[in-house]
Amino acid sequence: MAGHRERIEEVVDVIEDVDRVRHLVLYNDDYNTFDWVIQCLVEVCGHSLQQAEQLTYLVHFKGKATVKSGVLSVLKPMKEALVERGLSAVIQSD
Repeated sequence: MAGHRERIEEVVDVIEDVDRVRHLVLYNDDYNTFDWVIQCLVEVCGHSLQQAEQLTYLVHFKGKATVKSGVLSVLKPMKEALVERGLSAVIQSD
């Protein structure tokens, strides 16, 4: 019986990990233009033009910024698309 309880706890831990909110963080670089970063944030993350511009300035002046928060299954394809476009992005958890 104890073995079943441990297995159930492991499954619950995995489910909670999958549902945990994470953050897509974009880092500043010296290569990509403001216009390109804005375009990527609009197309990949679904931001409005104004949101994308504000986030791009945050990334530029602070070195990085969280550009989207959500579950891993949603953020992972966005991160991969940003990286494929030459941007530096990672997914972080709290």
